[in-house]
Amino acid sequence: MSVEPQNVTLTIRVIKSFPFRNVKPIILLNYDINNNSAKDLYEDCMQHIQKTGAFLPFRKTPFDFLKVYNHAQRTKSLNLVVNFDHDDDSNWILDIENEGKKLSEYDISNETEISMFVLKDYLTFKENPEEKW
Repeated sequence: MSVEPQNVTLTIRVIKSFPFRNVKPIILLNYDINNNSAKDLYEDCMQHIQKTGAFLPFRKTPFDFLKVYNHAQRTKSLNLVVNFDHDDDSNWILDIENEGKKLSEYDISNETEISMFVLKDYLTFKENPEEKW
């Protein structure tokens, strides 16, 4: 049984390299957060990366993690690449394996920004957040 659609605009910050601040956005318009899960969002982003020419350098990157960069109308992170806070908060870490939990259950709303990256690279960068440019 599906719930009434709630269509929002989401910005997905696809991060290829943390030290070099290699970030490219995907803007999703009219994205249904009541009927789409984090897994659906991940798969939609991966399809966008595979079919959009501007993402050619990102195609071989094994993205495996989604984390909220900032919730709309709330304080933004001071880091320009990724949000280091809330690593243990289930409303900030999106479980891309769970098809049952919908995006609206993560407190995602219109204009939420979400980071997509390789978890191993994130953990390495978090230990030593040195930018190289």
